[in-house]
Amino acid sequence: MDNGELKTADGMEVGSAAEPEGAAASGVFLQTKGIYKQFGGVTVLDDVDIDVNYGEVHALMGENGAGKSTIIKIITGVYTKDAGEIFVDGNRVEINSRHESSSLGIQVIYQELSLIPALTVTENIFLGQEISKFGFSDKKAMRERVRSLIDHYGFELDPDAVVETMGMAKRQMAEILKALAFKAKLIIMDEPTSSLSAAESEKLFETIDGLRKRGAGILYISHRLEEIFRLADRVTVMKDGQVVCTRDASTVNKDELVSLMIGRTLESYFPAREPKIGRTIFAVEDIRRGKIVNNVSFEVREGEVLGISGLVGSGRTETVRAIFGADQRDSGRIVLNGKQIKIKNPQNAVSHGIGMLPEDRKAHGVLLDLPIRNNITLTRLRVFSAALGVIKKKMETGYINEVVGKLAIKVGSIENKASSLSGGNQQKVALAKLLAADCKVVIFDEPTRGVDVGAKIEIYRIINSLVAQNYAVIMISSEMMEIIGMCDRVIVMREGAVAGELNKDELTEQSLINYSMGVV
Repeated sequence: MDNGELKTADGMEVGSAAEPEGAAASGVFLQTKGIYKQFGGVTVLDDVDIDVNYGEVHALMGENGAGKSTIIKIITGVYTKDAGEIFVDGNRVEINSRHESSSLGIQVIYQELSLIPALTVTENIFLGQEISKFGFSDKKAMRERVRSLIDHYGFELDPDAVVETMGMAKRQMAEILKALAFKAKLIIMDEPTSSLSAAESEKLFETIDGLRKRGAGILYISHRLEEIFRLADRVTVMKDGQVVCTRDASTVNKDELVSLMIGRTLESYFPAREPKIGRTIFAVEDIRRGKIVNNVSFEVREGEVLGISGLVGSGRTETVRAIFGADQRDSGRIVLNGKQIKIKNPQNAVSHGIGMLPEDRKAHGVLLDLPIRNNITLTRLRVFSAALGVIKKKMETGYINEVVGKLAIKVGSIENKASSLSGGNQQKVALAKLLAADCKVVIFDEPTRGVDVGAKIEIYRIINSLVAQNYAVIMISSEMMEIIGMCDRVIVMREGAVAGELNKDELTEQSLINYSMGVV
């Protein structure tokens, strides 16, 4: 049987790596007309018209809550629409399940990965839609298909690798490969580069360019403006459940896009501040951890944002985890206010006033199933405890309301679960928890990963507010624009070591790339 004719047990055709479906097609593939949706009497989509052509990258933009995720879930059968029509290849269709959307040639890559950690890359790709032979799963055929896709797209993946042993970047690549494994006419990508390095992102962009040339349509969601102008043919902006406009990407600039999404100009993207940098309050010397972190030393001062830049895999996160006590270090000194301190675990770090917002906020930053109230005061319960451990509820509530207002956390009720919040507000709750513990040195690992433009600006404002109060901030970011816009000084890491240090007036994309690539 020819590879291009392989089918899953339920009859779905497996795509050929050599030529994705849609190569000869043209015109409109998907069109929504007048889509309307309510949840609990609240309108979340109102008269939404979107279309995606064969052979184009159509960017869908807007703040969290604008309606982007809801329209995607309607297109993919996760939600049913209350009104409106959907057309595929000019034919009116009803999409009531994920399987129905897949059978129409629609594949989706969500920001929150859907991989099963205990399974291999191959098993994840064909989970629930295995290739069968004589009534049995054809493991050899599935592995060969995955290998051919990996080779064709140049992904650095092992078909037999267990997902839980892989880093976030490779997991994202596996998720993308999962969509490419079938004959997709439309691939919806939701923040696909959120865990990828610059080099990995560029490889993905090349893959997208190849899919576009072969006729596939891409509906691309990203909060990174530079990606939109690198990839998109057209841009649709949504706000408050409605389509604001659809424009050719060549006819709109970054400032217009930001203004359309949030009503602000790009000039206010990184809020201005006058740094008042004081004495050194935190320093690390010769931090080592295996081959991943190699004699890293740096210092950070009061009122300063110190950036840590470098490619994914350069040892950025591993370094701060070793400092914070999340991973055991082999050697090195940590100095706070001129005195050496011992940190064996995160509890030690927090007790010394050192806090960290991890990259994966859902796994390590907030307790999603607990109320917002408990998340915020978890590190401060001793202050609100009376005799026998009884919580002074009125005192606790007053403190929470003050913090919620100060950090502009958008909550319906502090009794709601943290899972009810948007990504940006979850990040702010995680920060509130650290500030409640009186942390004066705060480490941000990818603080704006997966949050919308409006939430990014709010997080930047909070960081500026912290340094204005003489906090010392360490910020890891994969976004060069963010590093340049927010940091007073930057250390660039490469292969587990500090490759160079740049002052504010030396910060450019080229200088960051040069140090991270080892060409200086």
